[in-house]
Amino acid sequence: MINTKRPNIDKRFGYTVFFLLMLAAPFVVYPVFLMKVLCFALFACAFNLLIGYTGLLSFGHAAFFGGAGYVAGYVWRSLGWPMELGLLVGTASAALIGLVMGALAIRRHGIYFTMITLALAQMIYFLFLQAPFAGGEDGLQGVPRGRLLGLLNLGDDKILYYVVLALAIAGFFLIWRTVHSPFGQVLKAIKENPPRAVSLGYDIDRYKLLAFVLSAAIAGLAGAAKTLVFGAETLTDVHWSMSGLVVLMTLVGGLGTLFGPIVGAVIIVALEDKLGDIGAWLATVTHIEWFRTIGEAVGIVTGLIFIVCVLLFRRGIVGECLARLPVRRPAKTPAAPVAPNSGKTVKAVL
Repeated sequence: MINTKRPNIDKRFGYTVFFLLMLAAPFVVYPVFLMKVLCFALFACAFNLLIGYTGLLSFGHAAFFGGAGYVAGYVWRSLGWPMELGLLVGTASAALIGLVMGALAIRRHGIYFTMITLALAQMIYFLFLQAPFAGGEDGLQGVPRGRLLGLLNLGDDKILYYVVLALAIAGFFLIWRTVHSPFGQVLKAIKENPPRAVSLGYDIDRYKLLAFVLSAAIAGLAGAAKTLVFGAETLTDVHWSMSGLVVLMTLVGGLGTLFGPIVGAVIIVALEDKLGDIGAWLATVTHIEWFRTIGEAVGIVTGLIFIVCVLLFRRGIVGECLARLPVRRPAKTPAAPVAPNSGKTVKAVL
């Protein structure tokens, strides 16, 4: 019988090609745009670790993303700390915020957990709005990029791109390693059947809290890197709409897949940055001037894409592609032939 299962693709070859493309990308595409995509892709992957593999929907991840950006930006601009130490402090601050928020919210389930994370994140938003060091509605401006290890000038976009790429790869590897570890398998069990996980002796609240803190720390790393790239941090990154945006990225790309959030982040960020250019090109080609105004309707276009994904791609773009790939089972090893006199030999021995 011929069976169809997913073909065994050489993943190492695919990863190598992807890595080489990312190395060459800043010579073809604007480096700052690429760095923005990497930061949001890491942010979306951190969020996916919580919702896709643990089953916890948080509307408060903007608190970690923007909070780490504010802390890192402050120590870089006002205290003059080196870039490496600022990244560590920003990531640690996001983990600390995640520990406090998680300890308060983790014992609630479903919509109650979601609403608590949203309420706590809005408290963080108003804290940065009122804090003297945060700059109020103007945010932090003029954050210096500094130097890497005191040697490499991060004012060069290409050099900074490779630093951000290394940070993103480290974050992705940590998420991949977590998902494929025994800890990750426990998280999947908690998502699929919490009562059974409890019956097996696992303290599910403890595992959920650990996953929440880890997700917050990686999101904080992405937020601190974004502040370094743009040299500024504003209230937009800590507002509840940023939490909604990362939910959209994850759902469009593919919930519970490793590369789905990356694809979703690429699509959403590209729409925000390039939709106006696409509209101008369409107006030039079709001579329809209405296309020139399409850049002002980014929210509408993004909403339409989300509706299409919900109706036609329930698993997200990557999830649907993986589900529809032809799969092939490995051929079964035929059983060894039995000698014709083996039965008589056994009887004789007995």
